[in-house]
Amino acid sequence: MRLVSNVMLWVFALLLGLIALFITILYIRGAFRWRALLHVENAIAPQDDRFPQVIEGLSKSLSTQGQIVDFWDSAQDIQQARIDAINSAKTSIQFETFIMTPGQRAQAFAAAMARQAAEGVSVQILVDSFGTRQMPSKYWHRLRSAGVQVIFYNPFDWRAPINFAGRTHRKLLIIDSQKVLVGGAGMSDLWDGEEKADDTKPWLDIEIAMTGKVVQIMSASFQKHWEGHRMDDDAVTGIDMQKIFPAKENDDFPWEEASHGNETVPILVTPGTNPGYRDSSIETLKQTLIVCARRRIWLSSPYFLPNKSARQLLISAKQAGIDVRILTTSVKSDKKPVYYASYEVYGPLLEAGIQIFEYQPSMIHAKMMIVDDEWVNTGSANFDYRSFLHNDELDISVKAPYLVQKVEQVFKRGFSQSKQIGLKQWQHRSWLKHRLLGNVVRLVQWQL
Repeated sequence: MRLVSNVMLWVFALLLGLIALFITILYIRGAFRWRALLHVENAIAPQDDRFPQVIEGLSKSLSTQGQIVDFWDSAQDIQQARIDAINSAKTSIQFETFIMTPGQRAQAFAAAMARQAAEGVSVQILVDSFGTRQMPSKYWHRLRSAGVQVIFYNPFDWRAPINFAGRTHRKLLIIDSQKVLVGGAGMSDLWDGEEKADDTKPWLDIEIAMTGKVVQIMSASFQKHWEGHRMDDDAVTGIDMQKIFPAKENDDFPWEEASHGNETVPILVTPGTNPGYRDSSIETLKQTLIVCARRRIWLSSPYFLPNKSARQLLISAKQAGIDVRILTTSVKSDKKPVYYASYEVYGPLLEAGIQIFEYQPSMIHAKMMIVDDEWVNTGSANFDYRSFLHNDELDISVKAPYLVQKVEQVFKRGFSQSKQIGLKQWQHRSWLKHRLLGNVVRLVQWQL
C-alpha cells in the first residue's frame, strides 16, 4: 500500500513539475504580456488611389504589378497545373511548400522534377522540415540523384529548441523566372479527400498564376529563404541573383508588357517573415484590410481563430453596415481540436449578426478575402495565431476585377454548400468538446 502511495505521489509531483515547466516556457516566450488592439483613425477606402501605398507601408508589403494569367479552384486542377508548369520549364524551377506526405501527388511531383533536372533544368526545392517529416529519406535521395537541390527549412537544433516553432508555410512555384503560381495547397493526397474517414471529397482550395514584375518579387522572397542552409556536402546555400532577374536575351522576354491577354494590375506582396507579437506583417495586413472595407468583407480560412483585436474589428465592421461573412471548415477539419477552439469564438461574432458558414462536402483550405469589389487577398496565411505570430507566410493582395469575380464565385459556391451556424445552435454547443477542449486549445494554440 505504501508503495502505491509513493508511486502516486511521484506521479503527482511529476505532473506538477511538467505544468510548472510549461507555464515557465509560456512566460519566457511572453504569453502573458499585454497586446494592444489595432486602432485606426480616418481609414482610407479600398477605392482610394492612396490605398495601396498606405497598406504597403503599414504591413511592410512590396508594391508591384503583374498579370493574372490563370486561376484554379479545385484540388485536381491545382495539382495538374503545377505538373504542367514544371513540365514547361526551360531553365529553372523554384518550389517551396510546408506539407508533403507520401502518395500519388508526391510521386507525380518527384517524377516531373527529376525528369526536368535530368534534362538540365536548375531545380531548387525548399520544404519545411516539420511539414515533410512523413516523407521517407529514399524520396529525397531519388530527387538529389537526379540533380535536384533539396533544402529542409528550420530543422530541429538542440542549441535553439524554441526556434523550432517557426515554420515556412509558403506555397510557391516559380518557372523560368517568368511565371509564378501561388496558393494554399500542399503536396499531399489529403487534398483529394482520401486519407480521412470523415472527409471523402476533394478539398476546396485555390491557386493563381501570375506573370510580370511580381515574379521578380516572388523570386527574391524565395532566394532569401533559400540562403544560409547547410547542404549534405557542408556547402552553404546562397542567393542567386541571376535567378531573380535573368539577363534579357531577346525582345520576346516578358518583363513588363506581356499580358497574355490580361491587363496589368496592382499587386501587393506580403512576405510575413520572422513575425513577432508586435511586428506581424500578415496580421497587420489582414486587420487593416478589414478596417478599410466599406461594403463587404468575405473571409475564408480553414483555421479561423481571430484574436481579440480581429474579432472586434469584424464586429465593428458589421455594426457599420458592412456585409461580413465567414467561410470556414466544419468538424471535418483535419485538426479537430483547432476546430473546437474556432467554434468557441463564434459567439460574439454571431451576436453581432456576422454570418458564419461551415463548408460541408469536405475540408476547406482556401485562404481568401474580398474587400468591397476592389481587392482580393489570398496566399498561404490562415486567419489564426500561428500564421500571424510564428510562420513565415506569403500573401498577395490584388486589385483586379477578373480575380474578384473568380474568387466571388468560389465564395458563392462555398456558401451554397455550407451550413450556416446560428446563435442558438452555438449556445447549445458541447461542454466537453467545444467549451472544455476548445478553450484549452485557445489557451495554448498561439504558442504551438
